[in-house]
Amino acid sequence: METYDSVIIGAGPGGLTAALYMCRFGVKTALVERVAPGGQMLNTFEIGNYPGFPEGLAGWRLAENFALHLEGLQLDHLTQMVKTITPGDKIFHIELENNTIAAKTVIIATGAVPKKLGIDGEARLMGRGVSYCAMCDGMFFHGRDVAMVGGGNSAVEEALHLSNLVNRLYIIHRRDRFRADRVHQDKLRLHCHNVELVLGHEVTEIHGDTALTGVTVTSVTGGAPRQLVVQGLFVFIGIVPTADFAPAALTKNPGGFIKTDCEMRTNIPGLFAAGDVRDKQCRQVVTAVGDGATAAYSAFDYLEGLE
Repeated sequence: METYDSVIIGAGPGGLTAALYMCRFGVKTALVERVAPGGQMLNTFEIGNYPGFPEGLAGWRLAENFALHLEGLQLDHLTQMVKTITPGDKIFHIELENNTIAAKTVIIATGAVPKKLGIDGEARLMGRGVSYCAMCDGMFFHGRDVAMVGGGNSAVEEALHLSNLVNRLYIIHRRDRFRADRVHQDKLRLHCHNVELVLGHEVTEIHGDTALTGVTVTSVTGGAPRQLVVQGLFVFIGIVPTADFAPAALTKNPGGFIKTDCEMRTNIPGLFAAGDVRDKQCRQVVTAVGDGATAAYSAFDYLEGLE
């Protein structure tokens, strides 16, 4: 069984940063990621608030830059899914799809995935009109009518992208105002003339057999339902952590996000967490990067204590 000083699970901004720092510390490190490096950056049309890039840049481009920073370093890339992590006596056994590895320290940086509406037809029509990534799928709805659900930063940012592609965009939000930053809201109201705000409503039905044909929205205060004839439905209502493989003894909040101290240490010695999978208020690329660096420092400090 291959044993590493540190195994980093997840290759989003937090995991990639942690890997960079651990490699620079000169310890034997593996980075485990089941898909391409980048995490949610790959699904973000434009990142405009990452310091050093005042003009903004595409999420995939920033992800590519992060990955390029690791080239030439002594790092094992393992493209597999983690099934379980079992803590032992100063060692962790990590069961992967095809084999098991061991690590003296583990950094969980697996991020989170989009939350679903949980409405009948949503799963059936996923990829057939229902989407959770405007940058990935927006081009398929060029010149068509679509709806979007959500009111946070991600929702409004994706709406700005969609508005440049589609004929008409309905933004459905169950509250009477957005939660997004004012700068995003102002852009939406000033520059998107093909957008209709459907506030105080929620999607109650999704229509279509083999492809989406429309949705029914209902006011949260009552009233007759409204039918929206759309060919696309984009959902941005939050995220859920990707941490089902974590040890049962790991402390999480009620939403399943991993609890850490300010040094990214969990309640299990040698196990750290960074990025969106962690219990925190601000989930941005820049905070994930900071988490990754901090987790690496803490992991290295822990390793030195084992000597």
